[in-house]
Amino acid sequence: MKLISYRAGGRLAVGAVRDARVVDLTSWVAALQPDAAARDCLAQAGVEPASHGMLRLLQAGPAALRALRRHVAEQAPAGPGLADVELLAPVPRPGKIVAVGRNYADHAKETGVDPFEQPRIVSKLPSCVCAPGRAVARPAGVAKLDFEAELAVVIGRPARAVAAADALAHVAGYTVLDDLSAREFQFDVAPAQTTFAKSMDGFAPMGPWLVTADEVGDPQALTVRSWLNDELMQDASTADMLFPVAALIAYVSRYMTLEPGDVLATGTPAGIGAFRDPPRYLQPGDRLRMEVARVGVLEHAIA
Repeated sequence: MKLISYRAGGRLAVGAVRDARVVDLTSWVAALQPDAAARDCLAQAGVEPASHGMLRLLQAGPAALRALRRHVAEQAPAGPGLADVELLAPVPRPGKIVAVGRNYADHAKETGVDPFEQPRIVSKLPSCVCAPGRAVARPAGVAKLDFEAELAVVIGRPARAVAAADALAHVAGYTVLDDLSAREFQFDVAPAQTTFAKSMDGFAPMGPWLVTADEVGDPQALTVRSWLNDELMQDASTADMLFPVAALIAYVSRYMTLEPGDVLATGTPAGIGAFRDPPRYLQPGDRLRMEVARVGVLEHAIA
């Protein structure tokens, strides 16, 4: 299934895409209850369950997704066309975005460093999430704005100290994310301010939808491509990740609980602007297109 968060008629909603039309699931999802694992996880954190939207669906767990699949296929009527609604990021405000640096061998090589022995974990603050198709304003004073096409993993079951062999069972689905970065804050200052460089307003365009894990299959068999103004910039396979999705979930969950709706940005291949000769930084008016096979195409501009 392709699941979306969207706005229609001034109303925030959650839906599924079927034959390029939107199946409104807002009321159906609002009637769900968190499953036991999510309820315990939220209770320990002292957090109330989400009242609606994509987080409500994900907190209801895998059984809810299975029931939803039947509901969409057999009962729910198709609504407006996809082009007639305003898409939001699939998870408009995730609890956390865990990002991975230099997770492709070719990207590590272009940066001039040896591959890491353990994943390099950084973060993007949830407030930087941006809807697909929305122009991202280059902040005043930022001259080295850069792009990173990434496969993003959306967690569907709480994951704490899970084994790599069991990790993919905690994945609800996948989406596309542009890990926009202000390189001067990452590379030109001491100490480096990597989280700040990656968390400015709009610096996580995401979407256009969440594709459930059953439709994607093996996350290590996907092509990742990006284009800047129709010029191909990145072209790689997730098979080239130094740390596969399952290994990343196992590693991160050893130290922090991954909760339903959390996003894991899995790193970008070679070809970003900072390490080109000469560097290619984003300018107002630039257009970006990012594609992950079997997941979707994310497009946005720079303002």
